[in-house]
Amino acid sequence: MPLHGAGRVLREQLTQGDDGPADHVRVGRMRARGVITRGTTFTNRLRRLDRWLSLPPIGSPLVVDLGYGAYPTTTVEWHRHLRRRCRHVRLVGLEIDPGRVAAAQSFAVPGTLEFRSGGFELAGLRPGLVRAMNVLRQYDESDVASAWRMLAKNLASGGRFVDGTSDELGRVAAWVVHDSIAPVTLTLATDLSTMDDPAVLAERLPKALIHRNVPGEAVHSLLTSLRETWARTAVYSTFGPRDRWRRSLEALRDAGWPVLETPNRRRDGTITVPWRSVAPSP
Repeated sequence: MPLHGAGRVLREQLTQGDDGPADHVRVGRMRARGVITRGTTFTNRLRRLDRWLSLPPIGSPLVVDLGYGAYPTTTVEWHRHLRRRCRHVRLVGLEIDPGRVAAAQSFAVPGTLEFRSGGFELAGLRPGLVRAMNVLRQYDESDVASAWRMLAKNLASGGRFVDGTSDELGRVAAWVVHDSIAPVTLTLATDLSTMDDPAVLAERLPKALIHRNVPGEAVHSLLTSLRETWARTAVYSTFGPRDRWRRSLEALRDAGWPVLETPNRRRDGTITVPWRSVAPSP
């Protein structure tokens, strides 16, 4: 199916019951909700997010990687990262394309890493943490709220999911953290060793914000303020980009932006703010 038809199909799926449209994959007695995306992926593409994410809530060791793409490269990387931090974590990679699921089986690790067919309904699972990177980017903006609702209602108690976008090499990324009720935070992340101008972050805004980077919208104001503080801290470039980024975040806080990075995280090339400070206008 052409990607430009993805939005229409998803809207139909989210508004109809189990006897809905035929553009789906059956997972046992359940229909996988969504459409097949391009599936491009690269080694270390999501490493920046993986380092940033905390573990799933206690009592919910199940983690889902939704829409891992044509190859399970980033799913395998995330599995290794999670298992180094918590030996009890179990990761399930979900893809709506049965061919991709079949191709990933050789990477499965009994008891800790498996691959199944599934979409936004999460194949009937109740995970404590879901990573859905570079998935909704390929849908219509009008589909975001419905997809978020479907993901949220299938989370375990205290669970959350991440919806975001990254460039192919993982040097620029942005993501929204959403709990079972509402979006909580927005994070922008960049490789400081290659970034010249924070304007590059606008290219990877999540689908809910990518078309809102215009005057009058809060996310545009944030990016504008970040560019201004980055420019003003150019005199500190001799101390390196990490120190300059730290000073930029501190300048943003002084200007009234609710930057959530703790002092020891302000040199890492990320900026996190509450969702309410960048939420799109009605």
